[in-house]
Amino acid sequence: MAKQHWKGSVLLAPVPPTLVTCGTLEHPNVLTIAWTGVLATHPPMTYISVRPSRYSHDIIDKNGEFVINLTTSAMMQETDFCGVRSGRDTDKFEACHLTPEPAKTVRAPLIAECPVNLECRVVNKKTLGTHTIFEAEITGVNVDDRYLDSKGKLNLQQCGLMAYAHGEYFALGRKLGNFGDSVRKKKKPRKRSAKPLHKSDISQKQSN
Repeated sequence: MAKQHWKGSVLLAPVPPTLVTCGTLEHPNVLTIAWTGVLATHPPMTYISVRPSRYSHDIIDKNGEFVINLTTSAMMQETDFCGVRSGRDTDKFEACHLTPEPAKTVRAPLIAECPVNLECRVVNKKTLGTHTIFEAEITGVNVDDRYLDSKGKLNLQQCGLMAYAHGEYFALGRKLGNFGDSVRKKKKPRKRSAKPLHKSDISQKQSN
């Protein structure tokens, strides 16, 4: 298969187009961040990459906290708007009819319309060229009750989450499998035991 070789670029996709909230419940701000991910499991660590020119950059730098709010396909317009408008001159919560709610472990608000909210506290920052990397510990997770089953398990596939790839938004598609399927042993089909003969069946056989 023929391939073209290009110079290095950030062509990594898909990524999650999240809404990151900062500030306080009284003075909230929100921006769209797709450059985010997992750094570690224990302690749970994440990061966001923010350009210093963004209005939210200095708020996050000063307060040392933020909330990552996962977005759904139904929120595509709001997610896009919060990525192309600045909090310097626009109240994006009001413009997008988003509802700020108090978090448990940070002062930055949650977005009520998002199914999952990750409360984050900054532990380190790095400047890498065009962006500042805010590394943070996830200090709390908030999950919409609608996506929990009777045993309290999160059914994330029911949230209708959205993905972003090279300037385009996509709805996540059908489920393909589970982690570990490639090495999981398949269950052997149970052997059907012979049905025990009834007394009438035995009598009928003898008469024949």
